[in-house]
Amino acid sequence: IMVALGGALGACLRYLVGLTVGFPLGTLAVNVAGSLAIGVVWVALADKVLLLPFLMTGLLGGFTTFSAFSLDAVTLWERGAVAQAVSYVAASVVLSLTALVAGLFLARSLT
Repeated sequence: IMVALGGALGACLRYLVGLTVGFPLGTLAVNVAGSLAIGVVWVALADKVLLLPFLMTGLLGGFTTFSAFSLDAVTLWERGAVAQAVSYVAASVVLSLTALVAGLFLARSLT
């Protein structure tokens, strides 16, 4: 329930930022703000396990999943898995863009 509530709030905030800032800077703004926020939450509230599902998975996940991607990449880097971090970032970008183009092509071919 806490994840769902946080997700609803995060999605509403993302929508408001998009309305206020506009395309494509709204997406950039939420990605940067979400990444900053997840860094702060991760350090400041690491011992507050009960708040993390609401804040990280819910609120920030609804606001932007880019923050989780950023945290995963930096965590790998900090653990010394530099090659894995770089591969993760490259694979995420290339595969996600490829999947998007495939989805566009598929949907357009059906209509």
